[in-house]
This record gives sequence, structure tokens and C-alpha cells, in this order.
Amino acid sequence: MRSVLPVLLVLGLTVYCLVSIVQAGDGELRTLPRWGWLLLVVLVPLFGAVGYLVAGRPTAASAPRPRPGYRPGPKGPDDDEDFLRGL
Repeated sequence: MRSVLPVLLVLGLTVYCLVSIVQAGDGELRTLPRWGWLLLVVLVPLFGAVGYLVAGRPTAASAPRPRPGYRPGPKGPDDDEDFLRGL
């Protein structure tokens, strides 16, 4: 069991990083392009995965922002000004 646990941890970390890389939007990954991170994580699983988590993951600042002029819809009838005017 002791020899299986480290292998499972590295495998889980590698799969997590691969899924994260594939799901990241265009231009969100830092330091390397998507293909570079995929190659690094697959060829050198432990160091590539740790390197991706430290230097490659998208930051909160690179998260998609709402487009200018976007206004979310009302949450309930009492928040909708047009609805309240019509009462």
C-alpha cells in the first residue's frame, strides 16, 4: 500500500493539471502556451504538474470579465423597476 499511494497521488495531480490546462481559455495560461504545459506535464509528471500549479495556472485577474454595458437581469419581481412601475 505504501508504494501505491505516491503513484496514485502523482497520477491524480497529473490528471487534475491536464484537465485544468485543457479547460483554460485561450490566452489565460501563464509562462508557456497550452501545448508547452501539456507536453511538460505529460513528460515530467511530478515536476511539470507542480510547475504548472506554481507558474502556469490562470490567475483570478485573467478570469473573464463581463462585457462593457452588461447589466445582469433582475433577481425577483421586486428588483425589476419596469415591473414595479406597471403596478
